[in-house]
Amino acid sequence: MTLKATPLNNAHRALGARMVDFGGWDMPVNYGSQIEEHHAVRTDVGMFDVAHMCVVDIRGADVRAFLRRLLANNVDKLQASGKALYSCMLNPEGGVIDDLIVYFISEDWFRLVVNAGTAEKDVAWMNAQNHAWGTNLTITQRRDGADAMALIAVQGPNARAKVWVVIPQAKDATLDMKPFNVALVPGTAFGEAMIARTGYTGEDGFEIGVAATQAEALWNALAAAGVKPAGLGARDTLRLEAGMNLYGQDMDESVNPLDAGLAWTIDLVSERDFIGKAALQAKGQNAQFVGLILREKGGVLRAHQKVIAANGDTGEITSGTFSPTMQQAIALARVPTGVQVGDTVHVEIRDKKLAATVVKLPFVRNGKILAA
Repeated sequence: MTLKATPLNNAHRALGARMVDFGGWDMPVNYGSQIEEHHAVRTDVGMFDVAHMCVVDIRGADVRAFLRRLLANNVDKLQASGKALYSCMLNPEGGVIDDLIVYFISEDWFRLVVNAGTAEKDVAWMNAQNHAWGTNLTITQRRDGADAMALIAVQGPNARAKVWVVIPQAKDATLDMKPFNVALVPGTAFGEAMIARTGYTGEDGFEIGVAATQAEALWNALAAAGVKPAGLGARDTLRLEAGMNLYGQDMDESVNPLDAGLAWTIDLVSERDFIGKAALQAKGQNAQFVGLILREKGGVLRAHQKVIAANGDTGEITSGTFSPTMQQAIALARVPTGVQVGDTVHVEIRDKKLAATVVKLPFVRNGKILAA
């Protein structure tokens, strides 16, 4: 099978990146030391190729009404142009088709960024609803062809300052920008740039969208300004420390998002109906999503390991790693509802049952350890 490549593939290879198959994409896992890349983002600034993710533009007269029905979170929270919202898109059974960010550009133009591995499925689902509801919207994925866009995430406490050096026009547009906002900045050296104050690491920073033809020039300019390239390895340890779900691992179409710590992204209060709402109301929450810190030596926390509560009820780790920031083994886990923060549970690791403490997520945010 031929792997798909982002517009930054040549740049990664020029830097000597170790490339891996990531869901059918040829992607960098690291450029040398994954640990150094991780710490660069926590203490200074790093950047990630996220051009495998897919920008989807939805245009037309009824975009807001369409998204009210399509998404579990309520786009009516987006009342000012430039606001962004995190949401799940559910199937009728309440399972997660995808988690995504939606940006409000104008009343006839909303932009979504969806996950790489689900993009084709997502766009097909949107098109099916567009047809079924007769909304006559134009749904355009921006990953291929002449209008293709590429995304680069610049993350860390010094991220904004470095981006302003490379894209001076961005400073006025983003100086007072709050998290989960976006600006379209014209006239940069890289053409029009979408600059969103969003990210997946628990640190401040931007996710920058430019024309795919300009991506390598932007990447190289950021590198020249001192932004450290970081691969999938660091991206995973950073997002896990930040308590952020990974689609396909922490949730998917078989998972009730209420059981995946995503209740905050779902609006069940308003009268608005949306796909999957009735199923969620019928099922309710049946598990809780927590952090675990391993307290005994003898193993590393990994996905699918069984978690045993004090009363014998069981759950499962969904993501696990060794935290470079905390220097401890940590995990995200779906556990019985009776388990409390501070409880000791046991994790089955090969032939051992090792003690772990239940903690509130996130583990780390803005460079600070919050769970101990």
